[in-house]
Amino acid sequence: MEFKELNIMHSIMKALSEEGYESPTPIQEQAIPKILNGQDLLGCAQTGTGKTAAFAIPTLQLLSQEKQLQSGKKKIRGLVVTPTRELALQIYESFCAYGKYTKLNACVIFGGVSQKPQEVQLKKGVDILVATPGRLNDLINQGIIDIKHIEIFILDEADRMLDMGFLNDIKKLIALIPKKRQTLLFSATMPPDIANMANSILTNPAKVEITPVSSTVDIIEQRLYYVDKQNKKDLLVHILKDKSIVSAIVFTRTKYGADKVARQLAKVKISAQAIHGGKSQGARQTALNDFKEGKLRVLVATDIAARGIDIDELSHVINYELPNVPETYVHRIGRTGRAGLGGVAISFCDFDEKPLLADIEKLIGKRVPIIQEHPYPLVNNFATVKAPKPPKPPRTKKIASKKK
Repeated sequence: MEFKELNIMHSIMKALSEEGYESPTPIQEQAIPKILNGQDLLGCAQTGTGKTAAFAIPTLQLLSQEKQLQSGKKKIRGLVVTPTRELALQIYESFCAYGKYTKLNACVIFGGVSQKPQEVQLKKGVDILVATPGRLNDLINQGIIDIKHIEIFILDEADRMLDMGFLNDIKKLIALIPKKRQTLLFSATMPPDIANMANSILTNPAKVEITPVSSTVDIIEQRLYYVDKQNKKDLLVHILKDKSIVSAIVFTRTKYGADKVARQLAKVKISAQAIHGGKSQGARQTALNDFKEGKLRVLVATDIAARGIDIDELSHVINYELPNVPETYVHRIGRTGRAGLGGVAISFCDFDEKPLLADIEKLIGKRVPIIQEHPYPLVNNFATVKAPKPPKPPRTKKIASKKK
């Protein structure tokens, strides 16, 4: 199938052609017709499946076809809420690219930066707003944003928003937007909380599920290295000596861990930067742009920060630390192997992480191939436990002397 078979209007098709889009991905092929028909939609799709275009293209078309009163300032009619600043920026850029030949304009707002430039943009009038929940609620409370005219409401990365504690913010927004609207909800996973939210805000939704989370992309080559925790940094440097690793995202569990790994790589002249929620927006965006432009070879990231990273040609993903949640492994390695390209996912596993590896292999339904030959094999085949305390001496009973 080609995009022209999806009844997309000429102005959007022209922009898609210039972006090099010819054939839709499975989620685009299934979701776009349903959204254009005005249906609510529940989409379950993991990273890298093309879901941004799946909702941006029909949203632009539907809002372009609506006749808006010419008098007065434009009202916000499309609202996209997403968890991270990086993802908000990328969605905004997609709306701008696909909609450049329409008469619609978009705006993006997020926290961590001054709100003044965002206010200036909003005052000019906006058709489509892309926002993170915290800043959006702040500007609504200040009376700067009005969402009473929303026609299309999109929640993207809903599971990640729950993980980040945005549930109450989302509930506040839903209470303010019109009940008569079209709602699209996208989530990489479908835990009970997300299913309950979907039931409460969607009306007879069409359902689209692409690439179940338990499956990993077949074209991604997976490798496993057993290594002691204290030797992981040396193994990482050893692996990165391979010049075929053009670009790599290294995953750590914590912000502190990301900073530490980035510093260790810098010491041995490997160009690397850390990206996580503790960094300023400017620092995060600079690091991401440098990585995309090839100025940085390695990006060290936490899972929350990486959720907004969209890079088509990423050669390697390295799990410096295995994630606590097995589904996160699938999302991590899905960063590579996009757009039909191959990729390599490398994972380090120390003794204490073996239970995490077992959970991952149970989820994906296969064993991750082990690399036996490397300079830092696992030596400490025992768990890290505290030495038992010596037993306390037996208590002696005091015999009270009887008074005469």
